Amino acid sequence: MPADMLDVAFAVTGGRLPAEHRRALADAIDAALPWLAVTPDVGMHPLKLARSGPEPLLSARTRLTLRLPRSRAPEAAALAGRELAFGEGRLRLGDAHCRELLPWGTLYAHCVAALDGDDEAGFLRAVQAELDALGVVGRVICGLARRGADGTVLGYGVMVDGLSAADSLTLQQHGVGAGRRFGYGLFVPHKSAAAVGAPA
Repeated sequence: MPADMLDVAFAVTGGRLPAEHRRALADAIDAALPWLAVTPDVGMHPLKLARSGPEPLLSARTRLTLRLPRSRAPEAAALAGRELAFGEGRLRLGDAHCRELLPWGTLYAHCVAALDGDDEAGFLRAVQAELDALGVVGRVICGLARRGADGTVLGYGVMVDGLSAADSLTLQQHGVGAGRRFGYGLFVPHKSAAAVGAPA
């Protein structure tokens, strides 16, 4: 059976973005789709950006991707052709494409948010507690710390492997931790543990 959640991906154009753009972009998306803010487990995947100087740069491969309930996909897809304005940033959304969640045995989240004051051991205990609550069984591997501009640890990359098909879909649909509207705690398939050590 297909998962209740899926990803809706938009091609985007717009040039450069502010280095710290996640919160402003999330606010712009919430304004365009007000139901996102009150719908459990929805999120926005981090934009994959090129680097050219101090600011990130959109590339032809950049996609704005939203994870949301299947029943809401048509409403989200209707944003195609719209422009999102957020501070100094601008994104024009191209065609929308739906991507099914697939039951890969290894999943990776670029950043799972850490609680204030949590060290790595405390962070891993919190992640494991959420997996236990979801009934998800897998091996958790903690990756690099993700830091803000002031050096504060925002969270860590996380890989979970050894997942059953059912547990893989559960983890993708629910995610882990806070901040999914900013791209935290969303899991995607990955072929190896090498990604855990990849730079931010």
